[in-house]
Amino acid sequence: MSTRDSETGGKPENTAEKVGRTKPGQDEGSATFGAFVRKPGARRVAVDVSGTVPASVSSGREPESAIELVEALPEDAVEVGFIADAYGLKGWVKIVPHANGKQGGDALLNAKRWWLVKGRERKSVRCLQSKVHADTIVARLAGCEDRDAAVALKGHAVHIARGDFPKLDSEDEFYWVDLIGLDVENEAGVALGRVADLIDNGAHSILRIEYPATDKDGKPDTGERLIPFVGVYVKTVDRAAKRIVVDWDADY
Repeated sequence: MSTRDSETGGKPENTAEKVGRTKPGQDEGSATFGAFVRKPGARRVAVDVSGTVPASVSSGREPESAIELVEALPEDAVEVGFIADAYGLKGWVKIVPHANGKQGGDALLNAKRWWLVKGRERKSVRCLQSKVHADTIVARLAGCEDRDAAVALKGHAVHIARGDFPKLDSEDEFYWVDLIGLDVENEAGVALGRVADLIDNGAHSILRIEYPATDKDGKPDTGERLIPFVGVYVKTVDRAAKRIVVDWDADY
């Protein structure tokens, strides 16, 4: 017989019941957090903060007790995942991060202020506690006291401020969101396009680059290049200049 999580009232997750990685609640055209990348593609482990005491509690201040409606998100808000379901009976929620909970989801664990978006609705909430659970993250939010309240949050996209992302350990580490939109050129100075997205193939991240092209009828079209984000191909990432230099021919 399986035992329940004594803290949340939830039952252990069966790996055969993992939540699919769709993105309900995501605004069209919004940039998502994705994962963190480095050269070459090593992995970063998220910190389990299940034992962390909220700052409002440790300081003696009363925690915020409500989920508040807001008109807009902060300018540096980045979508990092979505609430897939309730977790347990005590108001915890289960979040599917766009970066796996053990491969960059520490940005989600690090933030204490979340913004929840579903359709035109935007809410601000304080995260009181969060931790990695299998390939998801479970969290306790202020104002979410029981399972019914948690179920009501299902389908909301979760945003956090870019300023709440943990500092990376070296200059060769990057968050996906900081690479999207950078221009890409090769070492000969030939423009290859602009980073539209990144793909994680399990071994390393891949830059998905879009560039102006024409179709077979001569009409304007969008071409695509895929370049592995590893040191043998990626030579320089200059965020200040908004440029990535790669060892890659234009006709590859």
